[in-house]
Amino acid sequence: MTSAASNAVQALIWAHDHLRLLDQRLLPAEEVYLECRTAAQAAAAIHDMVVRGAPAIGIAAAYGLVLGVRNASEGFDAAEAVLAKSRPTAVNLHWALARMRKVWAQTPTVTALEAEAIRIHDEDLAQNLRMAELGAALIAPGSRVLTHCNTGALATGGHGTALGVIRTAFAQGRLAQVYNTETRPWLQGARLTAWEIMREGIPGKLIADGAAAHLMSHEKIDWVIVGADRIAANGDTANKIGTHMLAVVAKHYGAKFMVVAPGGTFDLNCATGAGIPIEERTATELTEFRGARIAPAGMLAMNPVFDVTPASLIDAIVCERGVIAPPTTSSVRAVVG
Repeated sequence: MTSAASNAVQALIWAHDHLRLLDQRLLPAEEVYLECRTAAQAAAAIHDMVVRGAPAIGIAAAYGLVLGVRNASEGFDAAEAVLAKSRPTAVNLHWALARMRKVWAQTPTVTALEAEAIRIHDEDLAQNLRMAELGAALIAPGSRVLTHCNTGALATGGHGTALGVIRTAFAQGRLAQVYNTETRPWLQGARLTAWEIMREGIPGKLIADGAAAHLMSHEKIDWVIVGADRIAANGDTANKIGTHMLAVVAKHYGAKFMVVAPGGTFDLNCATGAGIPIEERTATELTEFRGARIAPAGMLAMNPVFDVTPASLIDAIVCERGVIAPPTTSSVRAVVG
């Protein structure tokens, strides 16, 4: 079992013959683990939001490939194909699959694949801890911060990206208050981020997504801290829908904006955010809530689940290799290579 399992919150547990995923659709009411024994089951879990968060999706995909190779009816190519289709925007998924394919090309054994998947998991935890130290160092004591969606241990191999920075900054005595958005339509902030920060006694307050401008107009917010699902070569960043809006509001009210993501989130083959594919999910995620209709029957809906924040609105991108401030094509390449 990977050392990441030592973290208090374990979103993914590798049990060698199967992958156990904490079903994040049921939190905070229930803590239930779903078992995946095939690549198809792992892909379905990724698509259906059992596991979410770009780093965790990449880790789950790597383990899914191991399961696919062990399953005689799937094999490497079929497993890779079904996993690649599960979520289009999170580049970590494709980065992990490409890394696993490289290992398979050199040493086509289950043992080699499993070792690489565990390595990806362990590296993610180490990267989280490094990013947390770098990001926390940017936060002055007594700061108030706002975060969006869930970027904690639930979304990663352990500790978290943006929420990992918040967790470490709190431990260092730097935070006076944390605000987190509810994050419609899946309510990752209300269900998951709130659950994580309450477990650790971090001073948090939940706000509606639409309350951010009101909050910043009435109270000084020092940093907005978010994660990322894909970062283009120029620093444009795709993240949970609503992130772009928060960046615009932060710029207006003088709050700094920090993106926290590991190196695997950068897509240097994508010149700008215009080239990032944006996943659009079913309209019922907006028109219904847990099976109950909340909009009139027949109402159409637009449901993009990510948006792109221009690099010009971002003060710092923190990855395990360093801090990119401000993000530009040259500064991204200088740190990420």
